[in-house]
Amino acid sequence: MKKLCLLGLFVSLASHNVLAATTPAPLENKDAFISNLMKQMTLDEKIGQLRLISIGPEMPREMIRKEIAAGNIGGTFNSITRPENRPMQDAAMRSRLKIPMFFAYDVIHGHRTIFPIPIALASSWDMDAIGLSGRIAAKEAAADSLDITFAPMVDISRDPRWGRTSEGFGEDTYLVSRIAGVMVKAFQGTGANAADSIMASVKHFALYGAVEGGRDYNVVDMSPVKMFQDYLPPYRAAIDAGAGGVMVALNSINGVPATANTWLMNDLLRKQWGFKGLAVSDHGAIFELIKHGVARDGREAAKLAIKAGIDMSMNDTLYGKELPGLLKAGEIQQSDIDNAVREVLAAKYDMGLFKDPYLRIGKAEDDPADTYAESRLHRAEARDVARRSMVLLKNQGETLPLKKTAKIALVGPLAKAPIDMMGSWAAAGKPAQSVTLFDGMTTALGAQSTLIYARGANITSDPKILGYLNFLNFDAPEVVDDPRSAQVLIDEAVKAAKDADVVVAAVGESRGMSHESSSRTDLNIPANQRDLIKALKATGKPLVLVLMNGRPLSILEEKEQADAILETWFSGTEGGNAIADVLFGDYNPSGKLPITFPRSVGQIPTYYNHLSIGRPFTPGKPGNYTSQYFDDTTGPLFPFGFGLSYTDFSLSNMALSSTTLNKTGKLDASVMVKNTGKRDGETVVQLYIQDVTGSMIRPIKELKNFQKVMLKAGEQKVVHFTITEDDLKFFNTHLKFAAEPGKFNVEIGLDSQDVTQQSFELL
Repeated sequence: MKKLCLLGLFVSLASHNVLAATTPAPLENKDAFISNLMKQMTLDEKIGQLRLISIGPEMPREMIRKEIAAGNIGGTFNSITRPENRPMQDAAMRSRLKIPMFFAYDVIHGHRTIFPIPIALASSWDMDAIGLSGRIAAKEAAADSLDITFAPMVDISRDPRWGRTSEGFGEDTYLVSRIAGVMVKAFQGTGANAADSIMASVKHFALYGAVEGGRDYNVVDMSPVKMFQDYLPPYRAAIDAGAGGVMVALNSINGVPATANTWLMNDLLRKQWGFKGLAVSDHGAIFELIKHGVARDGREAAKLAIKAGIDMSMNDTLYGKELPGLLKAGEIQQSDIDNAVREVLAAKYDMGLFKDPYLRIGKAEDDPADTYAESRLHRAEARDVARRSMVLLKNQGETLPLKKTAKIALVGPLAKAPIDMMGSWAAAGKPAQSVTLFDGMTTALGAQSTLIYARGANITSDPKILGYLNFLNFDAPEVVDDPRSAQVLIDEAVKAAKDADVVVAAVGESRGMSHESSSRTDLNIPANQRDLIKALKATGKPLVLVLMNGRPLSILEEKEQADAILETWFSGTEGGNAIADVLFGDYNPSGKLPITFPRSVGQIPTYYNHLSIGRPFTPGKPGNYTSQYFDDTTGPLFPFGFGLSYTDFSLSNMALSSTTLNKTGKLDASVMVKNTGKRDGETVVQLYIQDVTGSMIRPIKELKNFQKVMLKAGEQKVVHFTITEDDLKFFNTHLKFAAEPGKFNVEIGLDSQDVTQQSFELL
């Protein structure tokens, strides 16, 4: 009898424990909810939350759903529709603790509606336009059941050989930091828990844009001062704006891969910056610690990553396999796993998924009848943002805008290139829905004139490059050649040019040439396209170059050949219409370069805000024994901040409210900007500051503020900038962020070179 009572008590207690293990925790208090949930989780369930699985052949959907139901997966990426993701969330709801999944994707510059690539967005210098692109991207992605994006990409890029230059916002710390904050707030909206918002995961942490030689995945060796002063602020700006996640870079930093870098992930990110969010490895980066040479095998790689603070393993093969054994052997602590799990659960909580796992998935009966329906696009907004992002680089003799009554020859391999118009990382965009330049110009002309088209050239005549560009496109070749000979194509284009009043040539790169892993040693337009341009120039007809590219190109020769050059980058779904708007003068271009254009690849790096040196080159003076290249003109082809308009602007009457500034005071810098031309237009007034003498070498100038100003023809306006001590602070040799008393030069201009200067003293 006594034994039966004890057995009954044991059964009762066991039943009670099972019930306790599945009792939902209260949602009101985030920390309490997560702590309560974690107490109920088994080790396998905890490790499952750390696995971010790629949808693909290596793990079929049926297997994924089975693993999710077993509690072995925390999130997936690359599934982008509600019907795809609903069954996986259903599987999560069948798991023991019903911990919801999250669904991720690289939503970089639009989701279904593709906006201009990031380097183009930065060219707008228009924070409202940039924010609009991010907000629409978030709404479209959320409507397709996505919860988080691996964006914004805020790596400073000063070497345009790097293919991912296209994916970032340029070379300048201040400008990229401003945009970083705008994009995070646009993605996350009123909160990452809103049904029409997605969580931002800023990348690539850290310093990825400084890879040696511009070669993707390469090493970064950088002084702490340069890190803190130039390269780290944009990540910090994104985090300060509330970014819920961080994607960790693939590169090493001073000999230690970011994925195993305890200083980077814990000391800097979490302790110094106070980041409380989710840290995700890049694709396969934990396994790559073996190839980096810091881990002898997968077991050690997993150990290094979890101890460094990598919460989730993207495309995981190691956390699930190795963490249990590492814990059992005492090589990692339970706290290492728990800390990571807590961040994953907190991110899901912040995304609103515990409150409603189907927040962005919705009900099946509410799914769009056609996921790719035209009605789901935001074309008007995409067109407006795209035309704001274009930069007029040359306009000799007012070649532009074109007259709609003119007979126009449109040539070039990018004139009818819908997939290239979208650029790299085009998310769920469909090439069939993008407007080509041919389409846009045809629509703009209507019945007023004739558009004569000739291809003129292929993207490249190099079969090796063509093979590279088509290697990763499994469905069909991304770049399709015209099989005719190069000479036949040029002859056809020349005939078209001779029959026209003006020639528009769409030239540059295919989108695959400015993409992840697409580093280049040569920044020229491909040789066969250059041959086309020469032949067109020889016709004597006015020549307009429409550049499509994801990085600065070396166009020294083309600058001399062309009468007008319009930098359009890769301008997205509505690119063709937007370019036509600018070419025909329905929109007056106002973009400015967010990155310097070098004269040649040999000048790299050639960013504007370089440090002062002892023997600077002075234009107009002998170059001997100065810092210069004797075989070419010293200085960029087009400087940072440069961009023309169909009207003219002048700056005058620059004034400082005082010649001194104390540490708690403010100083007003003002300038009169006037539209001296005959058309209404916008320009960007830029404020630069130079710390003349410091405890260490300082840059020759640094962008500190800017304003985009719209003026009617003949209108003038005084633009004011406020300068405080914060604008003068920098990281000194002790990594202390402080300003030093002394002289400062203030420069105001319409680009980084054409400026007016005055000075003040910080007391």
